Amino acid sequence: MPITLNELEKIVRAAGQVAMTYFGDLNTLAINKKSARDLVTDADVAVEQYLKSALADQCPEYGFWGEESGQSANQINRWIVDPIDGTHSFSKGQYFWSISVALEIAGNLQLGVVYAPALDDYYAAEAGQGSWKNGRPIHVSTETELANSMISTGFACLRSYLQENNLQRFCRIAQLTTGQRRFGSAALDLCLVADGQVDAFWEQELNLYDVAAGALIAREAGGSITDFTGQEGVFPKQILATNGKILAELLPLM
Repeated sequence: MPITLNELEKIVRAAGQVAMTYFGDLNTLAINKKSARDLVTDADVAVEQYLKSALADQCPEYGFWGEESGQSANQINRWIVDPIDGTHSFSKGQYFWSISVALEIAGNLQLGVVYAPALDDYYAAEAGQGSWKNGRPIHVSTETELANSMISTGFACLRSYLQENNLQRFCRIAQLTTGQRRFGSAALDLCLVADGQVDAFWEQELNLYDVAAGALIAREAGGSITDFTGQEGVFPKQILATNGKILAELLPLM
């Protein structure tokens, strides 16, 4: 591996400092709309530009796929980046947003980091080596019953005005659980599954840059990553992350 998790952490934490300079002065933050319900700010662009440059300096042989700048160079081996996952939360001064960076080699996720600068929570994983939060190993929860579970979800489908949305699915599942959360950053939702803070997360109509790093972190922490039919893999249009123990109960409800 031409870059270590420690080297990557330095780059991502520096990107977090870039984001925090904007977060500290939201009154002057320029906010634009990519679509009627999809925001982009100067902070998104600045963080992505920083990461694109810093990662290219470290690993010039890898391509780049960022939410704001799209795909460039080698897409067989590439960085997959969401500079600010949870832009709406960021723009409102809320703390639950993150920087998501994954390294994919020949279709396989090898490294994943998700950093929440406002919370100073840093999650990382390497394929086959486990997952960590702020330097300590993390694992999914041991909950075995959906009735005792806390679940989280999101509604990117509503932002896209899709008729096939998550509302009925949420109502079915929420009634059978003990707690429900909607945090606003899919990357961090997946990390919360990895850390055992929630027992499952699902969402639909996302993009790979939203979930690549978080999915690797959840999987390396012992979780299951499937689509809504139970097929294993990272499917951003239908992603279901669980502790593995409540998957069988959830799938018929999806």
